[in-house]
Amino acid sequence: MTPPPYPPRVATARDVEVGDGRLLRVHDSAAGGDDPALVWHHGSPQTGALLEPVLAAAARRGVRVVSYGRPGYGGSTPSPGRDVASAAGDVAAVADALGLSRLAVMGASGGAPHALACAALLPDRVVGAVSLAGPAPLTEDLDWFEGMADERPLRAARLGRPARARYAEQDEFDESSFVDTDWAALAGPWASLGEDVGRAEAGGADGLVDDDVALVAPWGFDVAHVPCPVLLVHGSRDRVVPPSHSDWLLGRCPRAELWVRPRDGHVAVLEAVPVALDWLLEVSRP
Repeated sequence: MTPPPYPPRVATARDVEVGDGRLLRVHDSAAGGDDPALVWHHGSPQTGALLEPVLAAAARRGVRVVSYGRPGYGGSTPSPGRDVASAAGDVAAVADALGLSRLAVMGASGGAPHALACAALLPDRVVGAVSLAGPAPLTEDLDWFEGMADERPLRAARLGRPARARYAEQDEFDESSFVDTDWAALAGPWASLGEDVGRAEAGGADGLVDDDVALVAPWGFDVAHVPCPVLLVHGSRDRVVPPSHSDWLLGRCPRAELWVRPRDGHVAVLEAVPVALDWLLEVSRP
């Protein structure tokens, strides 16, 4: 078997108290520079543990990368009723605990709105944001569900947390949500993502239920108030979060640009992480 082109990276984990008695499980590469540090916002469902491709991309660029399990995921205390905006307070507490001042944020799928929340609500800290296959807010001027292979979980979330929790008891993943390039990514460089999803699912549905309910409720901030540069990256074949969502965000975020990847679906778009990190480093230069 051919050895990997770089040695495996690992991150340390610790619990950080966020001020209201809750704990967040935080993962930190420690290695790399802190100016800015990258805060990775995981997808739904995942534990928040840093995945090998993210660690490798950051290490190759000398960047410190930090992640955390959102409430209800990976050892972090659940917080039913949380909104997307609450991520900003959690990230500020994590940054304070780790002594980080300037941050770049990157989020994938369900993590992308939380990255945008930090960009909007922590303007003195966040210097750039990347949304990978991220959804837009639920709004009347976007056919929000159009193009989703399976809209049932989010339809249930619109009915409230109890309805979404009941749906989680019998929810099964619709494999038609992924296209061929997604399955290839999961079988290859992003295999660690699939493994982490399995660990998150084994830990219960609280995190995913609260993510979905927050996603279809008011986010608690306006994307038009994100002051820093924003990069939107979307696959044209995405059947989980249709590319129309990034088109909508492009028209509302004042300093946004959009990269369209024609062959990618929802997972394959993550292959853009290294070049998206290059973009973040470019726009974050003083």
